[in-house]
Amino acid sequence: MTKIFPILITLLLVLNACSEKKQNHQVFIYQKDTSNITKPLPELPKQMYFAGKKVILKDWDIQERLDREVLTNTYLQSATSQIIKRANRWFPIIETILKKEGIHPDFKYLAVIESALIEQAISPVGAEGFWQFMPYTAEDFNLTINDEIDERLDVVKSTKAAAAYLNNANDTLKDWLLAAASYNRGIGGVLRDMKWQKAKSYFDMEQNHETGRYVYRILAMKIIMENPTAYGFNIPKEQCYPAIKTRKYIIKKTIENLSDWAISKGANFKILRKLNPWLRTTKLTIKNKSYTLLLPLNTENIRPYSSYN
Repeated sequence: MTKIFPILITLLLVLNACSEKKQNHQVFIYQKDTSNITKPLPELPKQMYFAGKKVILKDWDIQERLDREVLTNTYLQSATSQIIKRANRWFPIIETILKKEGIHPDFKYLAVIESALIEQAISPVGAEGFWQFMPYTAEDFNLTINDEIDERLDVVKSTKAAAAYLNNANDTLKDWLLAAASYNRGIGGVLRDMKWQKAKSYFDMEQNHETGRYVYRILAMKIIMENPTAYGFNIPKEQCYPAIKTRKYIIKKTIENLSDWAISKGANFKILRKLNPWLRTTKLTIKNKSYTLLLPLNTENIRPYSSYN
């Protein structure tokens, strides 16, 4: 017993020292500035404009639903920060197409909540791209899907298709907010909800969980992204993702090996896929129409790694 006692004392001292070291290490790792979390957010507006239409937000239920989406997206800091960075690259392209197709540029926020502006976003149910078209809806709006290509992932073509859908929805529903809701619920679903509830406004309808939050999510992202610093997103312009200047290649003949083709143009397959995410395989077969492939200009910092040596 007398021999064991000193050993036990030594072990206890070692364990205590390790415990103190571990506790100090944890304090060092997890200590962080929480001032932004406790800082009050701006008061929600009592009205705002969406698609050129005044949206009255005084109702307490409307305020609470909108507050939920503003808070959720404000404190999903990493996700919303990335969206703001991507918007610098994609909003000018999307806005230009929407305006040309007769759609208010505010609908770019619909793409934000659908895909977070991720070109190759895929939902669990099979919707893909910026605008999250399902295969059958994509075909209705002339987006080609086959073994080699998926035009839902073509930002330009899918934005034109989304604009066509929204114009059609607004022609039927006579209201841009209802048209936005129909992007989630479907035009028929919105019409049924309006009919049995005898409602004319999105804000007067009880809807399924997803559609009931859908328009509020769009409005919340508009509020945050039009005034990001007020919501804690102090992202310098130079840290946002830049637009990539490209050169176009009109492809009129089948390319058997897209990797070889890209290399012959001073790029590689990875770069080709980044700028043309609608390519699904290593081959592009040309039959009845041509396709446009994009590659970066030589001045852009997106090129084979070996070129930086």
